[in-house]
Amino acid sequence: MFKTIEWTGDGVRMIDQTLLPGEEIYRTYRTYPEVAEAIRSMVIRGAPAIGVAAAMGVALGVKNSRAQSVAELRSDFETIADTISHTRPTAVNLFWAVKRMRDVFEKALAAPGSDAQKIGRAKTLLEQEGQRVLTEDIAINEAMGRHGAALLSDSSTVLTHCNAGALATGGFGTALGVIRAAVAEGKKISVFADETRPFLQGARLTAWELAKDGIPVTLITDNMAGHFMKQSQIQAVIVGADRIAANGDVANKIGTYSVAVLARENKIPFYVAAPLSTIDLELASGDQIPIEERSPEEVTHWRGIQTAPENISARHPAFDVTPHRYLTAIITERGIARDPYTKTLKAFFDRKDPQHASR
Repeated sequence: MFKTIEWTGDGVRMIDQTLLPGEEIYRTYRTYPEVAEAIRSMVIRGAPAIGVAAAMGVALGVKNSRAQSVAELRSDFETIADTISHTRPTAVNLFWAVKRMRDVFEKALAAPGSDAQKIGRAKTLLEQEGQRVLTEDIAINEAMGRHGAALLSDSSTVLTHCNAGALATGGFGTALGVIRAAVAEGKKISVFADETRPFLQGARLTAWELAKDGIPVTLITDNMAGHFMKQSQIQAVIVGADRIAANGDVANKIGTYSVAVLARENKIPFYVAAPLSTIDLELASGDQIPIEERSPEEVTHWRGIQTAPENISARHPAFDVTPHRYLTAIITERGIARDPYTKTLKAFFDRKDPQHASR
């Protein structure tokens, strides 16, 4: 089984998702700027995986710091945190992870001891915390899978958009985790995977993961979803999320909104699977979610090959927002939330859990 990301003695090791499915290459990033660039360039992507990478990037930066005093280490930490935080604006897990690491950092420095002792303690605790974020993420995904599997009928076909599998998380996956859990329960599930233009996460990544697991998968272009829904060949839609507002509005890979509208028109349940770390209760609605705009060349070119006429304009919003009225339910590690999300999502946070105390 492949590993999306792991901590090693040399740095942070990741599978290079830009090369899949043609090559399964693992790279070790030895400095925090290298980790930041891996996030920015989508070597690693998917909100939970970005959160893990952010936590490990902070830990790596502090580990490599040559600070001799607490003041110097604090200055280094701010530079590290700022660099990591400016990689991708939509995935809230990134900011959640940086804040979590900041809390650990501050507690390490607040404990009694000399500057040398505090610096050593901060490095040790942050390294441990980065690895804990990864371990917890896998357990969270497995819990989500157990909750969500009950929503999928036996012998059903599920449509996915983008990649919300083990590649998008520390392991197991959110949307694909639900599918994996249902298959593990003995249900016969097959999958339609939207190719997900322009980065082709569905074609390159989701199809690759499912094929590895032996789960039947059929690849379709993004504009085929409505056709197969109308033909009653799809019984459910399940996607991940990069940020969920307090009212249940969901930011996910561009094209998700269109799929949700089609699902509503065809009376097909539309589920979102995401950890609590993806829910941003500070934002009242999806109107407040920042949407990352990536390079137009990702639309006009594919791996350096021009696929559109020269000298034309192009746009590439990487995400869109699906209003909560199109959702059937949101699957989390603590259970399934339904409308009104302002109450049901908040109730999950009101249940005290140290793992989510920072949000």
